[in-house]
Amino acid sequence: MKHALPAEPVPIRSRRSGVFMETLPPPPAPLPRFEVGIPPPDLSAWREGNCGIPGVMHFESRRVGPHVVVVCLIHGNEYTGAIVMDELLRARLRPGAGRLSFIFANMEALAQFDHERPVASRFIDEDMNRVWSEDTLRGTRSSHELDRARQILPVIQTADILVDLHSMLWPGRPLVLSGRAPRGMTLARQIGATPLIVADDGHADGTRLIDFARFSSPRTQARACLVEAGQHWQAQTLHTARRAVRAVLRPSCLVKTETGGRNVRETAQCMMVTDLVRAHSSRFAFVAPFRGGDIIARRGTLLARDGDDEIRTPYDDCMLVMPNLRPGRGQTALRLARRAPHVTDGSSSHPAP
Repeated sequence: MKHALPAEPVPIRSRRSGVFMETLPPPPAPLPRFEVGIPPPDLSAWREGNCGIPGVMHFESRRVGPHVVVVCLIHGNEYTGAIVMDELLRARLRPGAGRLSFIFANMEALAQFDHERPVASRFIDEDMNRVWSEDTLRGTRSSHELDRARQILPVIQTADILVDLHSMLWPGRPLVLSGRAPRGMTLARQIGATPLIVADDGHADGTRLIDFARFSSPRTQARACLVEAGQHWQAQTLHTARRAVRAVLRPSCLVKTETGGRNVRETAQCMMVTDLVRAHSSRFAFVAPFRGGDIIARRGTLLARDGDDEIRTPYDDCMLVMPNLRPGRGQTALRLARRAPHVTDGSSSHPAP
């Protein structure tokens, strides 16, 4: 019996013929008004830190164990993770084994948060989640975010387990980004904070914290993942961030976790990003208000127009990962993903190095 050959992938980007008026750039579309359902936290108690680095709270146990690092505020307007860390610090959480560090990465950007312009405080000078290549960190260029990355680098360089807490501007399913290293996906499974895990290569315009060499090099066993807990400033996002942090701290800090975490770990949907779509023009526009996590059943389905180009799904059952409904020219507009094969790196059942 002959088996049908898999269908050839459809090109993601193709040029369409247009009329002259369509070549003129439209005025930039304004962002919608976003509801700020959760106010920013008061982090003044942690501004000075307790280990010689501002905004870093570090604790050590007498028992041997991993160095667990939890990071928030890589983007200043994504503060649900900061609320969770503030709660745990006020509850005097301490590690039962190993070391624990809480990093408030960009308090200065958070200080600029304005309810009327909540997107504007993402950073001071540049995106702090694009500066984590060795060459950039060792270079001579200076910016607020790059200088801050160098300041907290000694903590990052000693992390065995790192969780970077984020949220999303546009509606979509909460997810964990694991990077390409199999041990990152294993950590994401063990945390079990969301039923969706996505392995990807990051962004073309810079290196993310979770892709820093310590977490991506085959020469180390340190692991990291990025939790996109949900849409900015929403109560459900805060709930997901709490669940993620408690799960990663459970082995070393004996933090109680919610029941049902095992079910999430066992049923997690693991996806692998195959393509990253960047906006080539200022006229990139989706044909529908897609949400992150949407699965498009048929290959060749039109997703967006980018100037004279059409963007289509390259294969059946294509997942849209974190579509940016207002991308600027050169920015990531969309990631496309398909189901990942089962991944294992031989790790133990608990998040440990």
